[in-house]
Amino acid sequence: TQYSFKEVFGTLVVQKELFDVVAKPLVEDLIRGKNGLLFTYGVTGSGKTHTMTGSPGDGGLLPRCLDMIFNSIGPFQAKRFVFKLDDKNGVDVQCEVDALLERQKRDAMPVPKTPSGKRQIDPEFADMINVQDHCKVEEVDEDNVYSVFVSYIEIYNNYIYDLLEEAPFDPIKPKWNNCNTPVRNGDFIPPQSKILREDQNHNMYVTGCTEVEVKSTEEAFEVFWRGQKKRRIANTQLNRESSRSHSVFIIKLAQAPLDADGDNVLQEKEQITLSQLSLVDLAGSERTNRTKAEGNRLREAGNINQSLMTLRTCIEVLRENQMYGTNKMVPYRDSKLTHLFKNYFDGEGKVRMIVCVNPKAEDYEESLQVMRFAEMTQEVEVARPVDRPLCGLTPGRRFRNQAFREELSRKLEMRGGPINGETEEQSVSEMFLQNFPPLPSCELLDVNDDQTLPKLIEVLEKRHKLRQMLSEEFAKNVLAFKTMLQEFDSSVVSKENYIQGKLSEKEKTIAGQKMELERLEKKIKTLEYKIEILEKTATIYEEDKRNLQQELESKSQKLQRQASDKRRLEARLQGMVTETTMKWEKECERRVAAKQLEMQNKLWVKDEKLKQLKAIVTEPKNEKPERPSRERDREKPVQRSVSPSPVPNAPPVRLRHRRSRSAGERWVDHKPPSNLPTETVMQPHVPHAITVAAASEKALAKCDKYMLTHQELASDGEIETKLIKGDVFKTRGGGQAVQFTEIETLKQESPTGRKRRSSPSNPDPPEDAADSEWTDVETRCSVAVEMRAGSALGPGYQHHAQPK
Repeated sequence: TQYSFKEVFGTLVVQKELFDVVAKPLVEDLIRGKNGLLFTYGVTGSGKTHTMTGSPGDGGLLPRCLDMIFNSIGPFQAKRFVFKLDDKNGVDVQCEVDALLERQKRDAMPVPKTPSGKRQIDPEFADMINVQDHCKVEEVDEDNVYSVFVSYIEIYNNYIYDLLEEAPFDPIKPKWNNCNTPVRNGDFIPPQSKILREDQNHNMYVTGCTEVEVKSTEEAFEVFWRGQKKRRIANTQLNRESSRSHSVFIIKLAQAPLDADGDNVLQEKEQITLSQLSLVDLAGSERTNRTKAEGNRLREAGNINQSLMTLRTCIEVLRENQMYGTNKMVPYRDSKLTHLFKNYFDGEGKVRMIVCVNPKAEDYEESLQVMRFAEMTQEVEVARPVDRPLCGLTPGRRFRNQAFREELSRKLEMRGGPINGETEEQSVSEMFLQNFPPLPSCELLDVNDDQTLPKLIEVLEKRHKLRQMLSEEFAKNVLAFKTMLQEFDSSVVSKENYIQGKLSEKEKTIAGQKMELERLEKKIKTLEYKIEILEKTATIYEEDKRNLQQELESKSQKLQRQASDKRRLEARLQGMVTETTMKWEKECERRVAAKQLEMQNKLWVKDEKLKQLKAIVTEPKNEKPERPSRERDREKPVQRSVSPSPVPNAPPVRLRHRRSRSAGERWVDHKPPSNLPTETVMQPHVPHAITVAAASEKALAKCDKYMLTHQELASDGEIETKLIKGDVFKTRGGGQAVQFTEIETLKQESPTGRKRRSSPSNPDPPEDAADSEWTDVETRCSVAVEMRAGSALGPGYQHHAQPK
């Protein structure tokens, strides 16, 4: 069986190659403000958790995603608590004062909830996040500030639990008493499941879930590792550390533009973009007869398989709706897993799936199901979200503000001025205090004191000169500063002119591209219209083709029916012709045989007449016979036999039974009880015969011959009796078998077409009358022909009798 995927990775693939192909595009979309979903799917023990988390020295997809995010937004991160998540899946911007108060409150806590970036990394996972690739996203918006929030949940037995919730409980071995109820003490607090809700943008989120703001890869992965220790795993027959729940690690990236000065975050909630990347480690599908699960493990396996089946059903319904244009309801609410990511399948982000396959032969059936489902999911197309509009502020304001500050500091440093405002105030006051000479004592204790006033006058004159020098220096500085400002203004104007020229060029390019886009859109519309016309034409042609095919099929079926009727009629006519031919052949044979018999009878009659005539002629003529008178003739007519006998005193015909040709052998005379008595003169009689009504092996063992008397109705309505004869011989198995040898037929017919004459009506009949005289019934019945079965004379004359 072959399955096709967008990318296939072998067993020796490294984590970096897998990350570059699968997860790197999702991180780029996350920083550009788009959502993403990545989950691993496969049979239990196929390496899903290893693919997501990695191993010491070779981090998986999750630490590499975190490292790429912080490498990209590192210099542009906002201070902690500038962005604040609310309880309705939204984000707010706080001013610097509120953020400072939040930070002071956090620093005042005895044990901080989130780990500090300056703390030493836990050596348990230090090797996993020590990624040396320094991969980052190109073209990050430098005028935005960013903050990263992470949360970690698990879906266990179709309930959602927060893995970052600070609750002192042991998920693997909770404390229960003998009544299977939690121990009511302060040490154990059972975890509370969370509820799914929908925000104003129709995105699903988990209410009351702990979301931690992190500032580095180490801090984020430490949060993940803290929740990973609470995840439910168990030992099964197929995996020593089998995941018993679906884990979801959610990375939220909040970004907002800077204000026009490039100093602070723009205090407008509409300009905040909140994107999300969900990394899902699904629990493996498993068969309980292989894992030998019992109790809680069995219930966990059932819920895992049920949630994966719901995921598969949702994908299949989406595919059916897209392929066939149906509007079936997708059953997202049947499982918390599909309900949580409903907006992803509805088009709010990009979805990637990694199928993990174990080459073990024992996983063959499960791997086939996984591959079939994964290949089907590729046919589901998810609509991509539209890019968010720009804020309208001038790009590059962050670096212009930084450049202005650096230039100002450099100029002041060159002129010996201060670098910042506090040192400036401090240096001016110190300069005045140091440059001005101290005033002498102005107290006059003596009238004749002529030194105090001259000293005071001298000091005041020095101060005046110094003041004039400072004024001139200040004027010079003001003039230099004005000159510098003018130069800066001129440079700014020149840069603005240059930027305006570039902008005009870009606008021209954009206008040309817009015109090209309009032209291409018109061309696309024209092509779409042509495609629509071609599709309609193709539909019409397909309909015509379908109708013609149906018509062709109906006509071919009709032709087949006609051909079968024709063949049936031909067979019927052939049978009728054959039957008629056989019938006429038999009739012809019968007529020929009858004609032959009639001719033989005529010849015999003529011979008899000739003999009588010869006897009369040869008789001596002693006296002339007297002619009888008419009266005597009338009174005593001459008695003349219709059938004169050739012998004067012939004995009377004695009725006799037909004797079998094999009288010395023993016979079995089989006469079925359904036979009727025929009352014919000739009756079959076999001596030394055993008469039976049904053939039996006992009777056949005593005899050598076998005869079956069979009666059937002839075509003329008379009963026809057939004697079917055969030889009896023993078989190898010790039984008896009959081989039929011949058939004798006895048939009785009624006279048809001729009238029997008792006396002649004419004393001297003509020759024709004499011929007809011997063709009546008596004549025909007085002659019999003995023949064997199957004689050619026809069935009407196969009688056995003695001639008269």
